[in-house]
Amino acid sequence: MALAEANLQLHPGRRPIRRPSGATPSRTLLPLRRSPHLSNSISCWYCDFKTSVFNDPLFHFGRKHFRWLRVWFSVGMGFSLTTLIGVTVIMLLESAKALNLYNGIPWLNNILDGSILGFYSSVFKYSISVADIGYMCVSSIISVSVHELGHALAATSEGIPIEYTALFLAVLFPGALVAFNHDSLQIIPRASTLRIYCAGIWHNAAFCVICALTVFLLPFILYPLYSHGESLMVLGVSTESPLYGYLSPGYLITKLDGNRVRTTKDWMETVYLLDKQIFQKTNHYISNKGYCVPNLAIAESKNAEIVDNRFKCPNDLTLFTTISSVDSTTVNDISSKETDHQLMMENVYCFPAKGVLGEKKCGNGWSNVVKNDTSCLCTEDESCLTPVHMPGVSWVEITFSRPYSSDCTQAGNEIGLSYNKSEESKCGGSFVFIGDMISMSRSIWLTEYQPRWSYGFAYFPDLVEKLLVNSFHVSLMLALLNSLPVYYLDGESILEVALCCFGSLTPTIRDVVLRSSLLAGTLICCLLFLRILMSVIS
Repeated sequence: MALAEANLQLHPGRRPIRRPSGATPSRTLLPLRRSPHLSNSISCWYCDFKTSVFNDPLFHFGRKHFRWLRVWFSVGMGFSLTTLIGVTVIMLLESAKALNLYNGIPWLNNILDGSILGFYSSVFKYSISVADIGYMCVSSIISVSVHELGHALAATSEGIPIEYTALFLAVLFPGALVAFNHDSLQIIPRASTLRIYCAGIWHNAAFCVICALTVFLLPFILYPLYSHGESLMVLGVSTESPLYGYLSPGYLITKLDGNRVRTTKDWMETVYLLDKQIFQKTNHYISNKGYCVPNLAIAESKNAEIVDNRFKCPNDLTLFTTISSVDSTTVNDISSKETDHQLMMENVYCFPAKGVLGEKKCGNGWSNVVKNDTSCLCTEDESCLTPVHMPGVSWVEITFSRPYSSDCTQAGNEIGLSYNKSEESKCGGSFVFIGDMISMSRSIWLTEYQPRWSYGFAYFPDLVEKLLVNSFHVSLMLALLNSLPVYYLDGESILEVALCCFGSLTPTIRDVVLRSSLLAGTLICCLLFLRILMSVIS
C-alpha cells in the first residue's frame, strides 16, 4: 500500500546509509538529505512537490512547546511499541490460522472481519463511484499529513530542523513526507530517536479517536441546523436504479414493508432480513401482510394462468391470495409469520400491485396497524388478500413523504401511513417494489440527516460523515501498517532502534534478529494482504 509509506523519500539508485553496529542507527525511512535548493521530482510513476514554507513555523512551535510535546510523544512511544508487539502477535496468529494450524479466536475474528476486512469488502465488492474515490483520496491525504505532522513535531521538539515538506503521488496513491537534518538526528539519544519514529503511529491513532468522537457527536453538533434519526432522506437515485422515477432527492423514506426505518442501519437490516426470507423459500409462499380488498373488486379481477405447474398473472398484474384477517397475537417473530401455502385456483387472483396500496392493512404481519374492536380487521364486504411471493423475488411496500415539495403544505409532518386510493397525497405516498432487494437498497444515496430549513444544504452532513469515516479507516490502516516489522515502514526503524536498547545483544545478533524479523514480517504481511484481496474479490 503505497500511501502507507508516508515517510519514505524515493530516490532511485540511492540506498540508506547504516551506521556501524552498536551506535544509534541512521538507517531510517525519514528523509534526511540536506537540500539547499529544492527540486521537484517527476517520473512516470512518481511525482512530488517540495516546499520549505512550513519549516520555520513547525520548528518554532516545536521548540516553544517542547516540554509538553516530549511528554505527549513519550506516551505515543509506549503506545506504538505496545501496538507493534500486539500487531505482530495478531499477524502470527492470522498466519497460523491461514495454514490451518488452529481455528482462530472468535472475538478476534469478529473484530477483524467487522472493522477492517468488512469495511473494505463492502467498499470493493460493490460498485465504486467517482465520489467514493474522491473521499478515499482526500482522507488519504489528510491521514498521511497527520502522520507526517507527528514526525515533524516530534523532531522539532528535539531540536532537529526540517529540511522541507512535500506532497507526492506514487502510482495512484497520494501521500506526504517531511525531510530532516541528517547530522542532527545522529547525535540525539536513542529514546529521542524512538519518539520521532513512533510519532506518526501515535498521531494516526489519536486521529482515529478524534474521527470516531466527531462522528458520534455529529448529530449534537448539527442539531440547530439538522434533525437526525427521524427518517431517511434520499440524496440521489441512480438512473440505473429500479427506484428511479419513484423516488427523487429530498424524499423521505418512512417505512419499508410496514417497518419504520429511521437510520441506514434500520434500512440495511430490514433489507437483509426480507431478502433472507425470500431465499429461504424454494416455492411460492405468502406472508401475513395483507390488504382489505372489496369483494366486488375481487369478483372483477382476472384469473391466474398455470404455466409449468406454477400460477402466472397476465401482463403486469401481481398474484394475490386470501388469508385469514384474524389478528392473531400468538406470532412472535417474522420467521414464524410466514408459512408455505398450498395455493388453490379458487383463492388466487390477479391485481395491479398499485391498486391495493390504498386499502386497509390486515393480517398479523404488519407492525403498528390500527386494530378495531372485532377479531377481524376487514369488514364483511372485504377479504384479506396478500401477494404471493415468487422464489427469489421480493414484494416490498415502500412508504415515502416529500416535505420539501412546493405542493406540500405541512412540511415536516409524518405522513404516508394510509391513503385513499382515489386521492394521491400531495406530501407522500406508497409504491411496491418487486425484484432484488440488495441491488435496490444499494442503488440510492440515503442520509439520516434532514435540514430544518433549506434543502440546499442537505448534502453537507453526509459529506462530513463519509469523510470522517473514510479518514478513520485510512488512519487506522496507516497506524497498523506502520506498526508491522516490515521493510520500508516505520516498524522497521522502530524495531532497529528498540533492539539497540538491549545492551546484552551483540551487534551480530541484533543484525540477525532484525533481518529475520523484517523478512518474516514482510512475507507474512504480503500473504495476509493477498488473503484479504481474495476475500474481497470473492
